[in-house]
Amino acid sequence: MKPDLSVVIPAYQQSDSLADSIRSVLDQAEVDLELIISDHASTDGTEEIARKFESDPRVRIMRIGAGGGAAANWTAVTDEARGEFLKLLPGDDTVTPGSLARQLALLRAHPDAALVGGRRRIIDATGRTISKRRGLQGLEAEMTGGSAVRASVRSGTNPFGEPGAVMMRRGAFTAAGGWQGDWSYAIDVATYYAVLQHGSFVRDDDVASTFRISGGQWSVALVDQQADEMSRLFAEAGRMFREVSPDDVARGVRRARALARQRRIVYRVLGMVKR
Repeated sequence: MKPDLSVVIPAYQQSDSLADSIRSVLDQAEVDLELIISDHASTDGTEEIARKFESDPRVRIMRIGAGGGAAANWTAVTDEARGEFLKLLPGDDTVTPGSLARQLALLRAHPDAALVGGRRRIIDATGRTISKRRGLQGLEAEMTGGSAVRASVRSGTNPFGEPGAVMMRRGAFTAAGGWQGDWSYAIDVATYYAVLQHGSFVRDDDVASTFRISGGQWSVALVDQQADEMSRLFAEAGRMFREVSPDDVARGVRRARALARQRRIVYRVLGMVKR
């Protein structure tokens, strides 16, 4: 029997946080799920942490060799998924209690929906809360795929959420060609855009996940690179969706640059900037 939901965790050098990520999934009630964990040639004991949960019949562990970056591990672990619905959870993030059943119910109640996005709690490497309820800016309760992408472009950011806050219909994900590995920083948002070519969007108003920001993600240079890639993605969205106008793209690019400047200031105030 195929499970309703496949949760996949692509892990790399996350022995300190992986157990919490796994427990956050396995502790969910009233969800028929499988959990697949793929270790990407870690050397810090990540695989050994995952193996501690192998006695649970819902859990499968795999390991892939080095190389290919995050996209290789995301693709490899997702290829093993069998469920009708799919969620990717990074190995240093968690899902909140009840979020899996809630998002499943939303997708089932909206059979044309390809993707549901939720709010997330942002934490730093120590677990300190930076933002309690982030996300979904500009997104209505239900939207066509093109309208949702337009809202994202105009926001200059990713209102859908990091992968742990998002659940997708696997048929739409497959039709979209899977993870859009040509994008590095924007692989998640680029994939959402591709998936939303095959269905509509529905909003999960509650906090669906925690997202941990590591020290490397606070780099000033990285902030600028992310803004550059998002700007290119917005231009691509203008070619993909008739709803996204050149004015929308221009607004999104300006907004992405402004947000990058704001993040640099915040990161310096928090003392976590790497130059």
